[in-house]
Order: sequence, then structure tokens, then C-alpha cells
Amino acid sequence: MITVNNTALLVVDIQGKLATLMHDKTAFFSQTRVMIQAAKLLQIPIIWVEQVPDKLGSTAPEIAELLTGYTPLSKSTFSCCGNAQFLQKLESVNPDTVLITGIEAHICVYQTTVGLLRLGKRVHVIADATASRIDANKRIGLQRMQNEGAVISSVEMCLFELLQSAEHEHFRKVSKLIQ
Repeated sequence: MITVNNTALLVVDIQGKLATLMHDKTAFFSQTRVMIQAAKLLQIPIIWVEQVPDKLGSTAPEIAELLTGYTPLSKSTFSCCGNAQFLQKLESVNPDTVLITGIEAHICVYQTTVGLLRLGKRVHVIADATASRIDANKRIGLQRMQNEGAVISSVEMCLFELLQSAEHEHFRKVSKLIQ
């Protein structure tokens, strides 16, 4: 079971025109927004990365507006783990568990997941807050990540696991985020 302590949320590459091309974009954006809002309520550290933003553009406004006060880390490697700034940030946060959201499931999310697993992190891929342009690629990416040892979860499952009880001080606020 995951807990609020020693957990971080990673938001990967939800940028520019590419973000608008994701399969079932509306649901993906909605679920990602719920994860970010809940992480903020639960005071879970958030790490935010962008893939070559000078070429792909900045994070989609629907997501970026929730990340005010955070600074995105720029990367060119597909895996966040190939970026020194990311590794420094990860080390400073030092989570046992990383919850991953973002795009594309079969490329950057997949390669980052494998990298995090190799670093000894427990990884929960939030399936309804990850996306690919083609749904089959997402399904293949999720399967590969699970085969590598990641836990595949959903926003609602993850959030109620973090809360653990209806008596949690933020239960009502988090519950209202889930629709």
C-alpha cells in the first residue's frame, strides 16, 4: 500500500500540440488535473518535467495552471532518469514511491518507469492519467511497465489508497475532486 509519506508525483511532458493529440485527451487531462490537485492537498511533492520545451512547447495551460509555484525541469532524454537535474530533484525529494502521470505512455513514461525501477523506487503508473496518441501504444506501454515491475493503478484507486480512511483530514476535499 502506498502512503502519503515518502511518495512523489511525477508529471511528464504534457506539452504543446502533442498533448492535444492524445487519445481520449479530455479524460486524460481531467484525471491528471485530479492527481495534481490531490497531491497538493495531501502535500505530496510534485516533480514536473518537459521534453525539449523550446521545440515541443510548454505544458498545456490546463495542467500548467495547477503547477503555479513549481518549476518544470527541461530534458532531452526520453527517460527522466537520463537527466542530471531530474536525478538531483529526485534525490532531494527522496521518495520510496513515485506516482507517474504524463505522455507518451509507451515512450517517456515507459522509459522513466524502467529507470526509476532500476534506481530501486516503487513505481505506480496512473493509467487514466497517462496517454499516448494511439490507444494500442498506451496499452502496450502499460503492459511493458507492469512486466518490468511497476504497479498499474488509477486515479481513484491511488487516491483512496493514499487516504486509507474516510477519517483522513482531507477525505472530503479529495472525494470532491473525483467525479
